Amino acid sequence: MKKLACILALSSAFASFNAHAWGNDGHRAVGAIADQLIKGSNAEKQVQALLLPGESLAKVASWADCVKGTYCGPQTEEMVAYTTANPKHSEYHYTDVPYQLAHYEDHGVGTAEHDIVQTLKQCIAVLQGKGDATTNPHNFTPRQALLMLTHLTGDIAQPLHVGEGYVAKNGGFMVPTQKQLDDKEAFGTSGGNNLQLDDIKLTQKSGELIPAGPAEDKPAPATPARPAQTTRAFHSYWDTTVVNYAFRRIGARTPEQFAQMVIAGNPVVAANSGDPVTWPYQWADQTLVVAKLAYTDVTPGAAMQQTSKKGETYYTWPLAIPDNYPVPSSAAAKAQLIQGGYHLAAVLKAIWP
Repeated sequence: MKKLACILALSSAFASFNAHAWGNDGHRAVGAIADQLIKGSNAEKQVQALLLPGESLAKVASWADCVKGTYCGPQTEEMVAYTTANPKHSEYHYTDVPYQLAHYEDHGVGTAEHDIVQTLKQCIAVLQGKGDATTNPHNFTPRQALLMLTHLTGDIAQPLHVGEGYVAKNGGFMVPTQKQLDDKEAFGTSGGNNLQLDDIKLTQKSGELIPAGPAEDKPAPATPARPAQTTRAFHSYWDTTVVNYAFRRIGARTPEQFAQMVIAGNPVVAANSGDPVTWPYQWADQTLVVAKLAYTDVTPGAAMQQTSKKGETYYTWPLAIPDNYPVPSSAAAKAQLIQGGYHLAAVLKAIWP
């Protein structure tokens, strides 16, 4: 585990302090951090001009996930208009750069013209007042750009939304060429969704390593018992499970409380440089550092062929992780949530000084 500790130390060069990417709580935490950091600024005034009464960055942070279905409630006219105009909107949330690489490169393996880096560039350009057919091919409105920027700045801090684990045909992670992928000599893992953790073992180990969450003020409503979950997707672990661990480790009950507590700790977050439209490249590169941590001492097992509901063939792999994985991964998740919130506030202040 010395290697894991070294990578965690490297990631702290970008930020020093002791989950749908991040899930709802993680995204709300990113938005809540930014809400507090822009208070009293021109950026806050401009943000409020684009938000509806009663909205905040924390409250709209999951909007871009909510448009994917009805689990947040019925689709609004605004959501329907957005998804109709953006049929590939679900692909705006991630890129699939091999996690072993140090940099996101345009047209590199795993990148796309509408991936998270390119979409963030569009959002920033629109809010800068520089949107045109070239810089804003999705024709985002300023409000849509703000909603997407708020969400995607959180997404790009989630390591599996940037760094992809590609598995070689003969096993083990590798850095593939596009030809190797086309020839099926290597396979993507859909952001870790096709890598399966032993959830029973994970639950047991996390119970030993991670403090229990704060007691609820009210008893939880009675719900029918669910069958025990035996596996958990690696992506799901990083979306939600590790966010829960990060909250528990500092005793935070809510995203807003998490935001207050981490800001009070005065975290050191490296500043971005240059035109804000280039910052998504810097964010992706920083997240690739943490993606290396996420995959350190992690081993895929034998491939298992699966068939989707559409009749398509794909593979899943059991994934072995170190017993103490919840400790460094939750520390990294805390750091990345803070990064996301501070980056969001910084880019808004740079757009509207």
